[in-house]
Amino acid sequence: MPLDLPTPAKPLMIGTRGSPLALAQAHETRSRLAHAFDLPFEAFTIVVIKTTGDKIIDRPLKEIGGKGLFTREIEDAMLKGEIDIAVHSMKDMPTLQPDGLLLDTYLPREDVRDAFISPTHGALADLPAGTVVGTSSLRRRAQLKLRRPDLEVVEFRGNLQTRLMKLDQGVAAATFLAMAGLNRLKMDEVSATAISEDDMLPAVAQGAIGIERRMDDTRVAEMLEAIHDLETGQRLAAERAFLKALDGSCETPIAGLAVLDGTTLTLRGEVLRPDGSDAISDTATCAIADGPDAGAQMAAKMLAKAGEGFFDWRG
Repeated sequence: MPLDLPTPAKPLMIGTRGSPLALAQAHETRSRLAHAFDLPFEAFTIVVIKTTGDKIIDRPLKEIGGKGLFTREIEDAMLKGEIDIAVHSMKDMPTLQPDGLLLDTYLPREDVRDAFISPTHGALADLPAGTVVGTSSLRRRAQLKLRRPDLEVVEFRGNLQTRLMKLDQGVAAATFLAMAGLNRLKMDEVSATAISEDDMLPAVAQGAIGIERRMDDTRVAEMLEAIHDLETGQRLAAERAFLKALDGSCETPIAGLAVLDGTTLTLRGEVLRPDGSDAISDTATCAIADGPDAGAQMAAKMLAKAGEGFFDWRG
């Protein structure tokens, strides 16, 4: 039976947050689907949905509910049939989806590295002691305090443009962004220095776009197969298994990155205390198909190594 493709009269509804980066990711998804099936862009409608995480920008995520704050309203709209698919930044996604929804399509991954941004200094190592650095990421905050305990770290919520504006206003002398976001928005004018993964291991799934759908929507599933990037899926399967086993909420500073080399996958992971006073890291190499098991096993080893007291701050 031929696939029932969307038309301008009956478009596929693509749900997304409304930030410039979220919209760029939704437009990329629409473009890939349109080209895969030789359809006009008008066969797809982008629906902006404001989430709780977008509405509350003056408090840390861990205080208002964690990662689900950027997905709940979008997923509710999909379950109600108001949208057909949802486009997400994978580093914001919980490891479990609501009943009836499935997250199994990924676009080709962008640059995974963090970017150091400062109007006055070229690199993190150049910052004098006492310099104020802004970040909303618990992971980046912990990594920064571990490596540069002499710096002052302040809360820096908001989308990419808001954080750059705060930097211009002098709220902080430096901040961090994801290279992927800068690249997707073509913000070449921003003076950014990419940080090596050896110096700052990125967030799990950083640089990846995920597409969520209803589990029983076979039509959409078949369409999404045409744009799914297998390598990104294999890497994220290992990273997210690691995250899930470690309880990857916004209350836990966790970093992880999987890379492929032929038929081999290498996974690196790190979990930190929020104050940067301690960190545990590990590396595992395995066959690509064994990536999820390797991620779960690495998490178990790190939890055992952490021992009693390491996670006491979580309450």
